[in-house]
Amino acid sequence: MKPKPIEISFTPADNQRLANLCGALDENLKQVETALDVTISRRGEHFSLHGESDQTQLAAQVLRRFYNQSRQHLSLEQIQLGLIEVKKPTKADTQIPDEISAAEKASPSLMTRRANLYGRTQRQTQYLQQIQNHDITFAIGPAGTGKTYLAVASAVDALERGLVTRLVLVRPAVEAGERLGFLPGDMTQKVDPYLRPLYDALYDLMGFDKTSKQFDRQAIEIAPLAFMRGRTLNQSFIILDEAQNTTPEQMKMFLTRIGFGSKVVITGDITQIDLPKHQKSGLTEAKQVLKNIRGIAFTHFESEDVVRHPLVQRIVDAYEKHDQQKQNSE
Repeated sequence: MKPKPIEISFTPADNQRLANLCGALDENLKQVETALDVTISRRGEHFSLHGESDQTQLAAQVLRRFYNQSRQHLSLEQIQLGLIEVKKPTKADTQIPDEISAAEKASPSLMTRRANLYGRTQRQTQYLQQIQNHDITFAIGPAGTGKTYLAVASAVDALERGLVTRLVLVRPAVEAGERLGFLPGDMTQKVDPYLRPLYDALYDLMGFDKTSKQFDRQAIEIAPLAFMRGRTLNQSFIILDEAQNTTPEQMKMFLTRIGFGSKVVITGDITQIDLPKHQKSGLTEAKQVLKNIRGIAFTHFESEDVVRHPLVQRIVDAYEKHDQQKQNSE
């Protein structure tokens, strides 16, 4: 027996708010349909929601929430981020107005160019708190969960507040299953393609001009992992990104670079290791070796923490299911 559709209406009709809610060519409604696996039919201010009962009820809550915010234009990013928050609500959410979520209340405040930056899920909020309260934090989980972006945001915040004197952003220069061959240019130009995601995060969080000035002052350094050997980094915020592509020897070398007054965040996705098949990942080993060391925190993200296009979470879930089936059949 098919579940009954849920009917909701926004009366008296306000055409401007309805237009903001639905988006151009109903793009906002399509995002809700994709994220919650429902079908939305609309006639004027009347909406009919078709799908599984739990999902249609959640979709009705989502539409009401977005309608409450629709006095102003709703961007596609606001819709997608809002969907992340409502898909995993906490008990406290029911006591908080739509404009201020429980995640925003609990999340540490960060001094960056993005005024609306905060943990969108419970684990993201926990991650930001762990970064502030621990000298070494590991973030392990799938793509799109904010591991790198939130780490860079925390680093920018620490620099802006004067808690550190420089940022050091590190990545292993490992090709993702491709043979790129000889790259022209000097050393900086050769390694830049591997480090581009870190530049993108900095430009978004600080602005291009300010980021460039900090590079000129050598307050920000971006380097391949191999350049860390022999160094001691004091009063620094250090991020090792894509740590699944480190060897155990490289991971040990990196962790022993930490000096006085420094904070370290290590991020990676152990399902996307690009090392040769016979080579063990340093991140996988560190997860076991360091799990009981006091002062080191671990955040393990799941697919529900993905803060990207709603389809990304489904893609992650599909691959996890496929890998599990593959392991069971072997």
